[in-house]
Amino acid sequence: MKEIKQTKKYIIPPLGFGTWKLNGNICKESVERAIKYGYRHIDTADVYENHKEVGAAIRKSEIKRKDIFLTTKVWRDDLSKKNVINSGKRFIEELQTNYIDLLLIHWPNDSIQIEDTLDGFMQLKADGIINFIGVSNFTINHLKKVIETKIPITTNQVEFHPSLYQKKLLDFCSKNNIILTAYCPIAQGEDLLIPEVQNIAKKYNKLPSQIILNWIINKGIIAIPRSSNPHHIKENLESLELNLSPKDFDIIDNIGGNNRIVNPPFSEFNY
Repeated sequence: MKEIKQTKKYIIPPLGFGTWKLNGNICKESVERAIKYGYRHIDTADVYENHKEVGAAIRKSEIKRKDIFLTTKVWRDDLSKKNVINSGKRFIEELQTNYIDLLLIHWPNDSIQIEDTLDGFMQLKADGIINFIGVSNFTINHLKKVIETKIPITTNQVEFHPSLYQKKLLDFCSKNNIILTAYCPIAQGEDLLIPEVQNIAKKYNKLPSQIILNWIINKGIIAIPRSSNPHHIKENLESLELNLSPKDFDIIDNIGGNNRIVNPPFSEFNY
């Protein structure tokens, strides 16, 4: 797999396997299959309630732990320093691992001071429980508050796909050495029906999903599609093999729209 380098020692595979809404045996079997096919980046979260299944799948794979990049997230109600530390300790027990590669703030919560939250993350890092710190669903204004703390973050995981091309956010992250990670990269299937995407897929004799994932990854963005379908899991991985022309990239760039799929009542996207 291609790799996006973070430091000399650690890397984040650009195509991860998402586990949102995957639970029980379906989750365990899907993660096992993904690792077997070649995925080395697994994304989960406390609120997904599948830590035990994800951990079991990683152990069963017999792939060395250092070769798997594992990401999970702290829920927005648990962002006090004390709760962050307790959450991190609980997560490694549930995942049955010695450490977590990347821990994210799942959603911003302006009722808790970001400095307090990040102090907890830094303690987990000092204790060897996590390697990298990140955020999710943060706007530019949220990120500015993080940057003011001088605590470096690795990534901002957000919804990103052709019909929600967050270029300003992408540019801001790039300028500040923050990698963007795209969840819902095909807009839960909606963007597969975009005529421009379908036309490009026909041109390359590939699937619309593969075209979109390749477009995302070649922008230096990490993509974490989720599927329990064995064929889709494998097809998504094959998106790395494409070489789209600059013209085709431009076509997708200009699709436009503000088709946000994930927008819960507590979101702060207007901030």
